Amino acid sequence: MPPTTIGLIAAMPDETRPLLRRLRGATLLAQQPFPLWRAQVGDADIWLAQSGMGPKRAESVAERFAEVASPDVMVSFGFGGGVLPGLSVGDLVMGTWCLHYDGRDFTLVAGIDAPLACSVMKALAQRTSLAVTAGTVITSGAILAKHLVAPLIPAAVTSPVLDMETAAVASISAQRGIPLLALRAITDDAAEEFGFSLDEFTDAELNIKPYRVVTTLLRKPWIMPQLIRLARSSKRAGELLASAVIELVEVLPATTRCTPSYSFAQRPETADQG
Repeated sequence: MPPTTIGLIAAMPDETRPLLRRLRGATLLAQQPFPLWRAQVGDADIWLAQSGMGPKRAESVAERFAEVASPDVMVSFGFGGGVLPGLSVGDLVMGTWCLHYDGRDFTLVAGIDAPLACSVMKALAQRTSLAVTAGTVITSGAILAKHLVAPLIPAAVTSPVLDMETAAVASISAQRGIPLLALRAITDDAAEEFGFSLDEFTDAELNIKPYRVVTTLLRKPWIMPQLIRLARSSKRAGELLASAVIELVEVLPATTRCTPSYSFAQRPETADQG
C-alpha cells in the first residue's frame, strides 16, 4: 500500500519551527514562492508549507501546495484565540466546523472533514496524554474585538477559535475534494483583548515589519507587557502544537483508511448555509 501523503500548512515561522525540530530529516525543497519542506514519518509522506499570514496568502499557497504535493489529506494548523470562556492558553482545538466572519455575517465554509476529525481525536486520546477539544474555527481577515464578536456567535457554536487562515485553506480543499483537518493551539484566551491592530505591525501584504513594530511601541508603550505575554504563550502553544501534529500524522494513515469520508469537500452546498 502506498504511503499516505499528508499536506501540512501553517502561516508563520513560530508555528512551523517547533514542528521542524521534531521532523527529523526534513528537507527544504524551496524558499520561494513559499517555504516548502518534505519529510517521512512512519507510513506518511509529509509535506509542510508556510503560507504567510492572512486569508489571501493562505488561499494562494494552499492552491499551489495542493498542486505540488497532491496530498491525500491536508492539515491547517497554527495559533488561535479563544473568544468565549472555557479555552485557556495552550489548549488544543480540532475544528469540526469552520465559519468565515466578514465583520457582519458568519458563513459556513466547506472543506473540513468532521467525521475524520472525530476519528483522529479518538485515536489521539488512545495514545497520548494531549487533550484535544472539538470546536469551531472562525476565520477573519483582521484582529477582532472579542467582546464585540462574542455576543454575535451562533448559539450552536461550541469552543470557537479565532484565526486568519483556516477558511481560506478549507475553500481550496473543498474545491479539490481533499479532506481537511484544522488544528489550533490557543495563544490568547477570551479575556485577552489586543491593544493593537495588524495594520500597525504589518505592510499591505501582512508581512510583519520591525520598524512598524518599533514605531507602534513608541506610540503605545503600554502594549509591551502584552507582547511579552503573547510571546511566552506563543512559545508554549507552539511546542504543544508541534507535539500534537506529530501524533496526528502518525495516526492519520490508519485513520483515513478506516474512516468513511463524508467531508464538506463532498457537500459544497453547505457553504451557503448560515
